[in-house]
Amino acid sequence: MNKALHRYLPILALLALIPLWELICYLANVPNYILPRPSVIYDAFINVDKMRWLEHLWATVRVAVLGFLLSIFISLPLAVLMVQSSFLNRTLFPLLVIIQSTPVVAIAPLLIVILGAGEAPRLAITCLITFFPIVVSTTTGMLSTPSELIDLSRSLKGSVFRQIWQIRFPFAIPHIFSGLKVGITLAIIGAVISEFVAAEKGLGYFVQFSTSYFKIPQAFAALLFLSIISLLLFQTIRWIQAIFFAWSLPAEEQK
Repeated sequence: MNKALHRYLPILALLALIPLWELICYLANVPNYILPRPSVIYDAFINVDKMRWLEHLWATVRVAVLGFLLSIFISLPLAVLMVQSSFLNRTLFPLLVIIQSTPVVAIAPLLIVILGAGEAPRLAITCLITFFPIVVSTTTGMLSTPSELIDLSRSLKGSVFRQIWQIRFPFAIPHIFSGLKVGITLAIIGAVISEFVAAEKGLGYFVQFSTSYFKIPQAFAALLFLSIISLLLFQTIRWIQAIFFAWSLPAEEQK
């Protein structure tokens, strides 16, 4: 019973906030254009055509997931190169920090000019926001491999591929999944930012459209969707780790 309560405690806490939110807004007579009540947000959600919701939802999820997968495709080989070459590590890491510290919103118009007005700039924006924590966590994990094992592999004349795949990569798995969990939430942020700049579909575009017409409850409904999507994608990464790499989980999560 205690385990079940511990597992569902965050959900229960969120559910408890809904009537409290409703009550405070009602008693304080908070205007809907500042902070709409949950009941008003629900009404706004119902009044929007369901196919329209699905259209915007699918547009955001597609860009977020594809951008996330693209960032993995780039990050893992890049991390391997940085681990194998101290020169590349010293050369590339400062560049990655510069790229990460540059506001993506500022370069988004440039990406649209370079890549066009289609889906490519949105994927690029999502990838730019997502890939840094995956690169850093993967590199950190691989470098945390005990040096004795690396020396043993070299003494047995093991290939570089086997050293990476059979020694460094298993030690990096917990770090990699930490980066993936951070990255998948950033992917949603990247998708929304890209929709603010260049999109005609998506929940980010829908939020911008709603606020421009002062339909604040409708915008809050879209934000609720974004939160749910982010939680589901985060939980998906946890499920993948629990199913295929259960040994990499902390001891308390393996029980």
